[in-house]
Amino acid sequence: MPFVLKKIKAIKDKKLSLFLLQDLKINHRSTQRYAARGRIFDENMKTIKASDKIPSEFIYMAVFEGISRGLKPLIEFKEFAIFDKPTHLMVHPISKNTKYSLLDEIRYHFGENANLIHRIDAETSGLVIVGKDKKSEKTLKDMFEEKKYHKSYLALVEGHIKDEITIDSKLEKEGLNIGVRMKAGDNGKESCTIIKPIKYNEKNNTTLIEAIPLTGRQHQIRVHLYSVGHRIVGDPIYGVDDEIAENYLNKTLDKTLREEITGSHRLWLHANYLEFTFKDITYKIKSKNTDIFDFFNKEVEQ
Repeated sequence: MPFVLKKIKAIKDKKLSLFLLQDLKINHRSTQRYAARGRIFDENMKTIKASDKIPSEFIYMAVFEGISRGLKPLIEFKEFAIFDKPTHLMVHPISKNTKYSLLDEIRYHFGENANLIHRIDAETSGLVIVGKDKKSEKTLKDMFEEKKYHKSYLALVEGHIKDEITIDSKLEKEGLNIGVRMKAGDNGKESCTIIKPIKYNEKNNTTLIEAIPLTGRQHQIRVHLYSVGHRIVGDPIYGVDDEIAENYLNKTLDKTLREEITGSHRLWLHANYLEFTFKDITYKIKSKNTDIFDFFNKEVEQ
């Protein structure tokens, strides 16, 4: 999402925070965020603090302006919407240099008060809920924090999973070379994932499965499956050498090499189903993306 520098006629000598609140009608939370992150400048491009008096006739604000690359919501309601995110797309910009993320589409379609309710990894495809305003955002985020939802994923994994299994190993940071990598064991945060096999490909020794996370830890499904010997096909972090994982994270991993080592150009994990109750209405949303089925069937036919 690009930052755009907007020139705004101001009221000289008025306290910046009051100008933003009273004259620009920006809410208190956003006012504090803009000032704290150094996104407001005077005419000499010197940052202005919230407590400062405006020193000039104009100020400049660095604001997000969402751009669209044609991605539209899967389904839309009055107070929220759901996107079916493609793989290789970050949900949120990680720096000012991030050119495009799902948040671009969210702000493009619904304005600056719209926001993500939860996140999924860039390579994980599938359903993401978006609150259209601050009130619905808070209500929906509280729902997620209180585990008042049902969520399931599809994944393609190495090896044959014959029966339903429950993985309840605790998760913690691995603490080695790859900072984002987690590990399963007896220490860390309580975690639980139910794995249900759907179909087995004997030719490639892979299983299409449904994964139901009962908790929401970082990389939970990926780590739990890897911990029981069923790495997700295409995973560039788990079950690979540190050098490969590091190159992937630094965006220097050759695509051909990645496919050779991990089995695919992408991580085959897809957020496929969401069920939750919002204002006494129960919503059951299923993804329309069939990529994982298409890839599995293609592998079976080869």
